[in-house]
Amino acid sequence: MEDTAVQNCSLGSIPKQVAILDSTYCEYATFENCSHINGVFKGLQSLRENKVFCDIELETDDGTIVFGHKNVLVSASPYFHAMFTRFEESTKDHVVIKEIDSTILKLLVDFIYNGKITVTLENVQVLLPSANLLQLHYVEGVCCEFLQTQLQPSNCLGIKSFAELHSCMELLSSSEAYIKKNFLEIVKCDEFLFLPFEEVIKLISCEDLNVSFEEKVFECVINWVKYELNCRKDILPKLMEQVRLPLVSKKYILKEVLKEPLLNESSKCKDYVIEALNFHLIKTEPLCNIPENFRCKPRPGALQKVVLAFFCSYNDKEDYKEVWLDPSTNKWHFAPKMNTCCVNAKSEVIVVKDNFLFSFVSTNFVSMMYMLDLSVQFPLWILNIPMLLNRKDFGIGIIDNCIFVVGGAVPDVSTETYNKVEVYDVSIHEWKKVSSMTTKRKMIGVGVLSNFLYVVGGCDGSVIFNSVECYDPSLDTWSNIAEMSQRRYGAGVCVLNGVMYVVGGNDGSVDLKSAEIYSPCDGVWYTISDIHHSRNRPVVIAFNGLIYAMGGVKRSTTFYQSIEIYNPNTDTWVFMELDTNMPDYIIYAGVVIDRPPHFKTH
Repeated sequence: MEDTAVQNCSLGSIPKQVAILDSTYCEYATFENCSHINGVFKGLQSLRENKVFCDIELETDDGTIVFGHKNVLVSASPYFHAMFTRFEESTKDHVVIKEIDSTILKLLVDFIYNGKITVTLENVQVLLPSANLLQLHYVEGVCCEFLQTQLQPSNCLGIKSFAELHSCMELLSSSEAYIKKNFLEIVKCDEFLFLPFEEVIKLISCEDLNVSFEEKVFECVINWVKYELNCRKDILPKLMEQVRLPLVSKKYILKEVLKEPLLNESSKCKDYVIEALNFHLIKTEPLCNIPENFRCKPRPGALQKVVLAFFCSYNDKEDYKEVWLDPSTNKWHFAPKMNTCCVNAKSEVIVVKDNFLFSFVSTNFVSMMYMLDLSVQFPLWILNIPMLLNRKDFGIGIIDNCIFVVGGAVPDVSTETYNKVEVYDVSIHEWKKVSSMTTKRKMIGVGVLSNFLYVVGGCDGSVIFNSVECYDPSLDTWSNIAEMSQRRYGAGVCVLNGVMYVVGGNDGSVDLKSAEIYSPCDGVWYTISDIHHSRNRPVVIAFNGLIYAMGGVKRSTTFYQSIEIYNPNTDTWVFMELDTNMPDYIIYAGVVIDRPPHFKTH
């Protein structure tokens, strides 16, 4: 009776539930206690440390026992999941694990329980393969990240081999990239001398090897062979096959290569030396005679694009200097003197195959063409076939190996303007005439988009044009396209990412700040931000994803030495004064080239 009374009293004390929310507006909510999981695993770790409820003992080769709970190990590691669900260990409470060091196993089991792992120089080489075995991918990842931070010239080859052995693809990729980038430092270390032949030949045959001087590749091959001469000298020819000996300077070949006894003992190696010497003999001949085999081509990974600018003294028209811009430091350096300079303030300059310069120089009698090979240590201008028509103030553009010379004026008759066009085919060294433009023009801008030649603006002596003509070389025809928003002659033109940029110039009364772009996709001109200073006849080039507007005339008499840099992503120009210590010099030409080995920063 008493119990019943108590029970009734208790029941009676529970208040009747009252609906406080309209069910039509009721929605569910899920709540998560972020500290719950951490608390649970801390509890499990405490149980494991005190050997409470542990149902598995893991024994290593040295007899160390690591305790654990099967369900925890199974939930974290596919290795343990397979062991305790599909194999005979599933019924055992004691398992011997031979593949893992006891210290490392403790670390990894602790990680399973607390999510923490300490990677050190001492344990990483054992920890990574053990984590790989247990398929603890997070631990593998942090080991690889740690090793990436340890890459040095003295250990990167070993780290690469380690990554390859354990199929750590990201570490392998980063170590390979590091090796290619730091090749010149790596070959000085002992690790390189211990490399097997297959690895050496794989390394020196890399197209993207960062080596400015092929002499260093030759030297590392000789050093590697001499380290174990008796067993390596017979494979020297296979190594020399990958050395781009023709790119080594002639002076070095005569002074060092010819005197190397190991090469003289091999007929095949002698052939490579002869090939290199022959290459230097034909370097002064036309481009088509240069051999096409890979040993005669610079490694793309060794090529750095730089801007080569030509300066002329404003006070002394016979005083010329060449300066190049290092993009890594944004500093200018004097280029080695180019023998008998054939570029002046009235010439046009274009680059072919990234290191062959062509300069077109007009006099009152003839228009000459000169060629310069920048890849040789002492570049020399070579007189090539003169143009068919003597002209000045023309435009030039290049499609494949064909240089187009467009429009211009008669040098000694200021009123006569041309619409005539001629083409120099670099591969066969011949000039030929092609169809003339629809309009006579001089002081024009020229750009090339998708193998079409575009001629921009210009004048005929009295009229300033905003019209644009397009030449199709496959049909030998000219057609007019959309007009620019502004009339201009002397504008700078370049192409970047399939878009043609037109900058500055003169509209017949004032020098211009305006700039506009043409997209062939929609056939429309768009204006972009103005440059900071009006510039007539600026040098405009595309470089490293930006547009550089250099030099130019201000108020018809003063020449700029400054540069303005345009970022297409932000539509902004940045003004930069040149630190060349040449205040009286002007920029009158500029091209983007592959940096030659002899262009030094000091």
